[in-house]
Amino acid sequence: MEEKEIYVFSDRQVKPTEDLIFSIIGDKKILWEKIMNYLSDNYKDASGTWNYYNDGKQWLFKMVRKKKTIFWLAVMKDTFRVTFYFGDKAEPVIVASGLPESVRDNFLTGKHYGKIRAISTKMTGLSDAETVIKLIDIKAGLK
Repeated sequence: MEEKEIYVFSDRQVKPTEDLIFSIIGDKKILWEKIMNYLSDNYKDASGTWNYYNDGKQWLFKMVRKKKTIFWLAVMKDTFRVTFYFGDKAEPVIVASGLPESVRDNFLTGKHYGKIRAISTKMTGLSDAETVIKLIDIKAGLK
């Protein structure tokens, strides 16, 4: 049975700060910085904000560019998860991309939320950060 993931920012009164995040994600800080540096170097009009969401009872980081959500991010003990939502029109782009086969397969067979599907990546190593960077480029390139 798969272990349920526990997200650590569930207290509405404790807004996430960089120091707090890095103290929780430990050595995954390198992956965090790689993703955020890529965004600031390549998408200068992208910006992120932390918001507390009552429906999930947790703080989530929302990265946007020109009012378009690029991804959502949640922090867990020792790591973090980045989630993208794509409409059905993104399917041929994702299938033809250089994304790992497991990511493409999860998208193709994943649960539909209306006309959108999620690709969610838990950060465990450098290859996961590279996957997120490819997904950022795909998301930014879609109309």
